Amino acid sequence: MPANLRDWNARTFSALQHPNFRRYWLSQLLSLIGSWMQSTAQQYLVLELSHGSSAALGMVTVAQFLPSLLLSLVAGAVIDRLPRRHVLLTTQIVLLVCSAVLAVSTHLGVVSLPLVIVTAFVAGTANAFDLPARQSMVVDFVPRSSVPNAVALNSLSFNVSRTIGQALFGIVAALGVSLFAAGNSGNVARLALPFYLNVISFFYVLYVIATLPFPPREPHLRSMAEDVLEGLRYVRATPAIRNVMLLVGLLSLTVINFNVLIPYFARVVYGAKEGTFGVLSAAFGVGAMAGALWQASRPNPLRNLRLGAVILLGCTLLLALAPGPLLATPVLMLCGFGMLSLLVSANSTVQLSVPDDLRGRVMSLYSFVLVGMGPLGAIISSWLINKEGLLGPHVGLLVLDALGAVCVLALWTRLPRALPEVEQAVSATQETPA
Repeated sequence: MPANLRDWNARTFSALQHPNFRRYWLSQLLSLIGSWMQSTAQQYLVLELSHGSSAALGMVTVAQFLPSLLLSLVAGAVIDRLPRRHVLLTTQIVLLVCSAVLAVSTHLGVVSLPLVIVTAFVAGTANAFDLPARQSMVVDFVPRSSVPNAVALNSLSFNVSRTIGQALFGIVAALGVSLFAAGNSGNVARLALPFYLNVISFFYVLYVIATLPFPPREPHLRSMAEDVLEGLRYVRATPAIRNVMLLVGLLSLTVINFNVLIPYFARVVYGAKEGTFGVLSAAFGVGAMAGALWQASRPNPLRNLRLGAVILLGCTLLLALAPGPLLATPVLMLCGFGMLSLLVSANSTVQLSVPDDLRGRVMSLYSFVLVGMGPLGAIISSWLINKEGLLGPHVGLLVLDALGAVCVLALWTRLPRALPEVEQAVSATQETPA
């Protein structure tokens, strides 16, 4: 292996040198492949059940992300109080049961839009606790100097799994026709196989969580309300965290709504079937994966916050102008790259700015602005891009992009460029001989 490639490999995947983080990372990669297959199948299922309604897709997205909006503050206090192992085992089991319900009901042909909405809400409630718990446990398995790389690798596993899972959806759905639909391609039972495979993927991650050595937690003597207020006060008093969260929240209301944009443009605007739908979704994942890899290889990924926002906005503009899937595919790759460059920088900034005893509460607030804004963002997006609406899909997406650009410009000078302690840690790492 050439020396340059060897150095890049060692730098990009340095956090995987820590055995416990490596075990956790691999288990998440496997489980998330199943989750992304299910997510893509669920989006397609909703469009089948609703005859291509963007409003129905928006309703399911609202149900899925509304719990993060309602429960994030409480979830953070719970995560800082209870053992993270217990929180994660509980949330993963709830998510497994939701997948099983969708698998069986779709297989039997009794699935309905209300059932999908209810299941999405229950799964969203579990994710309101699961997501910040998983994000806050990065520091349990790596030293502080490796946190930016571990955050980037977490994003990499998320998007590698997105790419593989969404690309596999078309193949798995086609296989499901012969297994469950008796050759009737119009039967929703053909979509059951991705849900079944996701159920299977949960078992390894449950085993890893049950056997990882989590550090002990200090007992909390204050009330839940006092813990929540302490987290809010800390974020308000810390400009680096406050402004980054404002940026992520505002973009989540506008351009970071690809869970609505991609399926609607693929299925309704472009008239794509399962295979093309999977390719378009996977293209976004490939770009996101490249963005996460690029961030992981950078000595200080916190510097790319503004660059990621500019790339994201510019490529969303191009997506609004794309007339069909052929041009939309490379544009979606660039959208994914920009979004992950932005989000890895944002997540690293928050993780490295917060003390350990407040980590669960602050990361829950981060989940609140990133995921909790999803319901309102989905409503705004689905209303603006509705084919039967006033603006239509292409002009509606242009309006969303313009709103996002206004938000970025308003916060541009207030965003941190780097954290001094990170600069010192990076310099120390580079000066230490291998």
